Amino acid sequence: MPSSMSPLLHFLFILIAAAASRGVLATATCDEFPRLCRVKNSRGPDCCRKTCTNTETDRLNCGMCGHKCQGQEICCKGYCVNIMFDKRNCGGCNRRCTKGGYCVYGMCDYA
Repeated sequence: MPSSMSPLLHFLFILIAAAASRGVLATATCDEFPRLCRVKNSRGPDCCRKTCTNTETDRLNCGMCGHKCQGQEICCKGYCVNIMFDKRNCGGCNRRCTKGGYCVYGMCDYA
């Protein structure tokens, strides 16, 4: 075991290897094994409908599983926002317009 690997992570690798050798891993889902969503290169740390996702950025599971953003909205930090007109997320997440400014068509202070 490499010195940088925790005992728990080492145990998970052994468990996954054993499951893979029996063909169980192909049917393993995050609702049964939530830690699957925390492995490197996972789609996200959250499990929604047997799929790993990130509820901070996933517009189909924004803030919580099953909460869908509408039309032009995207998911920024777990909130659905319209980046075309939201002065705190103008043109993208966390792109703030200056104080007193406004957001039009995704651009701050568009004339």
